[in-house]
Amino acid sequence: MRSTQQFSITLPNEMAQAVRAKVAAGEYATESEVIRDGLRVLLARDRAVENWLSKDVAAAYDALKANPSRAVAVGAVKARLAAAHTKASKKIPIKA
Repeated sequence: MRSTQQFSITLPNEMAQAVRAKVAAGEYATESEVIRDGLRVLLARDRAVENWLSKDVAAAYDALKANPSRAVAVGAVKARLAAAHTKASKKIPIKA
């Protein structure tokens, strides 16, 4: 029994050129290897997001449901982010 399946795919020109460039540069032996590696990365990202959702997000949700007073108002969050952005912006040197 085969452990692989053949697909016919269509890519935008820019992506097709990127795949060919990877092979031409010697980073991969074939176009199929480029696509397989990309799918591996996509699947790993999906697993990481699922882990984050099931561990961190679910735990935060459960904690908030158990103690609603822990909630932070949207306006307060925006104000904190704006202050952090202003502070960080002042640290970035301006190049002339």
